[in-house]
Amino acid sequence: MPHLDAAYNLARWLVRNNDDAQEAVQEAYLRAFRFFDSFRGEDGKAWLFAIVRNTCFTLHGRNRDAGLHETFDEQLHAQETVAAGSAGSYCRDPADIALEHADRELVNRAIEALPVAFREVLVMREIEDLSYKEIARIVDIPLGTVMSRLARGRQMLHEVLATQMKGSPK
Repeated sequence: MPHLDAAYNLARWLVRNNDDAQEAVQEAYLRAFRFFDSFRGEDGKAWLFAIVRNTCFTLHGRNRDAGLHETFDEQLHAQETVAAGSAGSYCRDPADIALEHADRELVNRAIEALPVAFREVLVMREIEDLSYKEIARIVDIPLGTVMSRLARGRQMLHEVLATQMKGSPK
């Protein structure tokens, strides 16, 4: 199924819970199959992301309490990547791997702290590598708003990371 991993990744960032993300992606794919006749030949990934995004918000609500969600288990997913045979992973220094893991966890916590409007455009642009135009179509906002949210989201991410770095033990 095309774009399944990317759809799950977006859903995971939006609903902040693995089980809810799986449910949302499953429902989104069902909707995509059901309404495939509405697909007009544009970018399939962007079309699917719009369905995933809308499904997440429909099933789980925009204002759901973030305290009800479990945290993403980055260590488990990092181990799966290594087990799947990522290039060169077997000969890397364990200290480097641990440092990368700590950095990744820090960034993930910072992204989780962002309001959903900024988190979703940041994830779509920086993690899923969608264009501004695709993001505007998915979120159904003007291109200028996408750029504004990205700029503000990046600034907020910078501020959250700076705060986290000051509070972390050295």
